[in-house]
Amino acid sequence: MTQIAACQARDLPAIFDIINDAAQAYKGIIPADRWHEPYMPMAELESEIAKGVRFYGYTLEGRLVGVMGIQDVKDVTLIRHAYVRTRSRRHGIGHALLEHLNGLTPRPVLIGTWKAATWAIRFYEKNGFRRVGEEEKNRLLRTYWTIPARQVEESVVLVSPQWKSAR
Repeated sequence: MTQIAACQARDLPAIFDIINDAAQAYKGIIPADRWHEPYMPMAELESEIAKGVRFYGYTLEGRLVGVMGIQDVKDVTLIRHAYVRTRSRRHGIGHALLEHLNGLTPRPVLIGTWKAATWAIRFYEKNGFRRVGEEEKNRLLRTYWTIPARQVEESVVLVSPQWKSAR
């Protein structure tokens, strides 16, 4: 039986494990100066939650196999930290989580990811998001995210159909 539900404090170790398992796909792909082990330390995960990222999890046969965060920032909603366990990929888990989280907000949704993560960009585009140009990307990352300048250089932003470029 599968289900999507808001993660609880007891899920923190599983969220940590899923993120760091799935993020292995970035190793050797993203710039070496942006990679570290673990990819997301527990203290960073706890900090993200303290800053308002709410995680939802996809449970399959009683086990958490995918997570995706959502965070309201100013007048938009960000999708944050979307990961599926390596051995559970390509079964619609990411799609189901994204669809569920999109249904939680009437606001425009923005997603940032590494520009080298072409598989992630294709996934979001396949799910109705469109990549914005370099100038708008830089503006959006400065407005809605708190990330280092180096990460801004190496990222892309995708926007939901509700996003209007003339904002």
